[in-house]
Amino acid sequence: MELTADERAELLSLVNDGDVPANVATRARIVLWYAEGLQKKEVAARAGVSRPTVDLWLSRYESKGVGGFVDLPRGAPREQVPAWIRGRVLALTRATPPVETGLTHWSSREMAKYIARTTRTSISWHYVAKLWRDEGLKPCRQGTFKISRDPDFAERVADIVGLYLAPPEGAVVLSVDEKTQVQALDRTQPLLPIAFHASEKRTHDYVRHGTTNLFAALNTGTGEVFGECRPSKDGENFLAFLKKAVAPHADKEIHVIVDNLSTHTTPDVKKWLEKNPRVHFHFTPKGSSWINQIETWFGIITRQSIRRGTFSSVKVLIRQIKDYIAHWNADAEPFVWTATAGEILAKVKLVQANVKKLVDNNGK
Repeated sequence: MELTADERAELLSLVNDGDVPANVATRARIVLWYAEGLQKKEVAARAGVSRPTVDLWLSRYESKGVGGFVDLPRGAPREQVPAWIRGRVLALTRATPPVETGLTHWSSREMAKYIARTTRTSISWHYVAKLWRDEGLKPCRQGTFKISRDPDFAERVADIVGLYLAPPEGAVVLSVDEKTQVQALDRTQPLLPIAFHASEKRTHDYVRHGTTNLFAALNTGTGEVFGECRPSKDGENFLAFLKKAVAPHADKEIHVIVDNLSTHTTPDVKKWLEKNPRVHFHFTPKGSSWINQIETWFGIITRQSIRRGTFSSVKVLIRQIKDYIAHWNADAEPFVWTATAGEILAKVKLVQANVKKLVDNNGK
């Protein structure tokens, strides 16, 4: 089987997209492996399926393309959910998860479990996901930030949101952070036969090959990302990365948004800032990294390129990250920030009031 460049790219997108069901990603891998020249029995062994199953998905792909990977409906009856449960799901979705859940944001599975636990009414996560799609709700992007205890919270929020909504004329705003301990996992490597105790579970079918630390800077004006992988996360590596990130903008005022990690305020970093007065640091409130736009990009690269990827070494992982950044920058667009500082602060006050009410009620 021969694949065109577009067909291969489409299949790889299914493999690497965290929103694609695992069974669909496996079916895409089957086609890719067979197109690479592997025998069907080798493909079956890698995918953990039977030889007839390999034939099935190769045939489906040849006749229907990637659309053939989706399971056909089996005529199951439509899930009947009371109107009041539907309303409760929508209301909860639009609010920060209750503090006792320990969640930062809702997932469809967590919502289904919470509804079952609090109402004694079972619903499937498929129902929740469909309801969100129908209503245009994306809880992973809204209503779910952590309450900060930073005494300078309001001032720092206003400072950073001001950079997003009205950046200084002619200046560059960079959103900078590090994604630590990114793992190189080989999910196609079979486990060696090992004797397991009856009480133990074999929950992993992959091999770890090490980790890397991804340093990244997002230009909030253009959406372009400059990134580097480094073996460790410390002040020295951060400063080396920072120098490269600001180098293309040496003739401009540069505003850098960072969090409160000690690696961002080492003596060497402070000395470098004194020697480079065009570079200005803006610190996010403590415990509020969600306001840093690079965190949104980290979520995207994780879902689309890292989470479902198969990496036989750290070098392979780093190459994948570099390729993804190049792909992103080829068609980069800035994130659109719409919330004003006043709206954010008003929401924080509402969340704090709800938490206080919950604590007071529990104390009675």
